[in-house]
Amino acid sequence: MTDGDVTMADDRADVVEDRLFAERLRLLQPRRGHRAGTDAVLLAAAVPADFDGHIADLGAGVGTVGLAAAALNPLATVTLVERDVGAAALAQRNIALNALEERVRLAAVDLFAAAARQAAGLRETADLVLTNPPFHDENAVRRSPDAARRSAHVLEGGTLDDWLRACTDVTRPGGWIVAIHRADALQGLLAALEGRFGGLTVRPVHPRADAPATRLLIAGVKGSRAPLCILPQLTLHTAQGAFTAQMQAVNRGEARVAVRA
Repeated sequence: MTDGDVTMADDRADVVEDRLFAERLRLLQPRRGHRAGTDAVLLAAAVPADFDGHIADLGAGVGTVGLAAAALNPLATVTLVERDVGAAALAQRNIALNALEERVRLAAVDLFAAAARQAAGLRETADLVLTNPPFHDENAVRRSPDAARRSAHVLEGGTLDDWLRACTDVTRPGGWIVAIHRADALQGLLAALEGRFGGLTVRPVHPRADAPATRLLIAGVKGSRAPLCILPQLTLHTAQGAFTAQMQAVNRGEARVAVRA
């Protein structure tokens, strides 16, 4: 989690409640295994402050990114798409916990299943897709025995290309995507986005100003033929290890992260 977040015990022993963006967002998460942190905060902060369209959070987990985007953008509507049963159940609880039922819905479907996406009414409905794909192909790493952690980190049942094909299917023509991923995945991301999204912008995310990028935010417009643009780096921490002033403002929900030229 990020500086200033609050963690509280839930009434169920396996769940804790975290609070993000100066306690504007309440979030139930598993006590053990994968829990959302800075990657999710950056992705939600990539939504412009005046955004009033429909957002799809694909691979939503417990709903962190989509719910944060809804909390920060009161005119936006959001669909959370998640196939893991446990994570989807917590996402539904989190929608109610934040009183966002009128603007946020859950689609508990497998993102890789085109028929399921179609049946859930997802095809070409999103003005903006936000996604934090699992970082590893299922055959490339040792798989965690914990199902929730494995689902968050390992692409099971498909590839990064399959994931971004699904993102393309959900995005309306002229809509756009923002994804966060490992910096060393850039080549694969560009290959998977080619022919689907253009006008791509890449914003490297560095843990410190003098350290190599470990993450990148990449955005693009469906059907665009505009050229690629590399944006200035975003630095998370000072040399002393504290969040930079910019990131402190992002963590409080007071600043956004620009991802479009």
